[in-house]
Amino acid sequence: MNIIDIILKKKNKEILTEEEIKYVVENFDNGNIKDYQMSALLMAIVINDMTDEEVIYLTKYMIQSGSRIDLSNLNNVVDKHSTGGVGDKTTLIISPIVASLGCRVAKMSGRGLGYTGGTIDKLESIPGFNVNLSMDSFIKEISDIGMAITSQTEDIALADKKIYALRDVTGTVDSIPLIASSIMSKKLASGADTILLDVKFGEGAFMKTMEDAQKLAHLMVEIGRYFKKDTRAEITAMGEPLGNAIGNSLEVKEAVETLLGKGPKDLTELCLDSGATMLLQAKVVSTRDEGRKLLENNLYSGKAYKVFLEFVKAQHGDVSYIENLDKFPVALYQEKVKALRSGYIAKLDALTIGIASMKLGGGREKKDDIIDMAAGIVLNYKVGDHVNKGDVLCTLYTERPHYDIIAKEVLSAYDIVDEQVVPMPLIYETIE
Repeated sequence: MNIIDIILKKKNKEILTEEEIKYVVENFDNGNIKDYQMSALLMAIVINDMTDEEVIYLTKYMIQSGSRIDLSNLNNVVDKHSTGGVGDKTTLIISPIVASLGCRVAKMSGRGLGYTGGTIDKLESIPGFNVNLSMDSFIKEISDIGMAITSQTEDIALADKKIYALRDVTGTVDSIPLIASSIMSKKLASGADTILLDVKFGEGAFMKTMEDAQKLAHLMVEIGRYFKKDTRAEITAMGEPLGNAIGNSLEVKEAVETLLGKGPKDLTELCLDSGATMLLQAKVVSTRDEGRKLLENNLYSGKAYKVFLEFVKAQHGDVSYIENLDKFPVALYQEKVKALRSGYIAKLDALTIGIASMKLGGGREKKDDIIDMAAGIVLNYKVGDHVNKGDVLCTLYTERPHYDIIAKEVLSAYDIVDEQVVPMPLIYETIE
């Protein structure tokens, strides 16, 4: 068996065997297969696709390339993964709500590359917050509080890390089989009993069409089923940003407001719907309606907020910033973007808003870029809302002085029309 034959086989649209995929993963991981050879195979996969069985085998051996977290001593361990989108801070809200109802949330998250920061970046905007837990601390916090969020450990799915680094520089990121195996190898190695996947589609998401989102979701659920994990997926829209805040400390503040029962309607609804699915997966409830009622009670009673405070304190974050959101630093420049005409907002392009937030300092263009935690955008109106000429559509926050060009780009994200528009539904489909 050799890598040349395997590359030629996939180039000719043939199906790789389990033994061949095992050979590729193990020998790329140990250095016997060179980067240029793996690049050729990855491109052949992008062009010619993989069967579900091939993706399952790829996931299996990427899991085996690293360590696995043993959470078997804990009950009702749940995990949730989002494919990412502009303004997506749901992890910070769903985790304490479901933890307040007896689930245990074991969450390993990453940093953001692109429009806004990842969950870890957002949490680092809280002074003192420790995102690098030891495994013992991670497990203890899950047991004691019901939730913990830490950076992804270096030794989980080691082959996936090497393969992803190569995909990132060879134009082979946008392959559904490679995306699915990358996500699921890390999720399955992280030890949770159940996995909920939020697969977003739209201009502000990685999957641009609902069809691609459905294909990715079905494939990941199939992988989870093979490994005997209760895995479900929700297909959610990312045509406009989620919630009103885009940017790291701005999103933390909005997450806290939501936990106090004062969050934006779309963000609150998505968190309650996803939380109900997680409770069903953990068998805490037997019906979705029962789950929603329990979640709403713990959200609006303040129980979920108290869990979030305990979580921040346990990871050495300064709780006073959560108790008094005015302590978070405010960016030097605050530019108001005003409506040029009256009417109804028919479109609020998430991609344009996300890129603008990155240019303001709220995201990374390159991996080594330093994020400005106070930078970003806060929206005042969303799709379907009526505005009058001169109304402030949103406010830009930045330390960078040349924000006037960005303000024009943000204004171009809005389409204002005479007739009222009905917003897109949040969740299109749940795949079980």
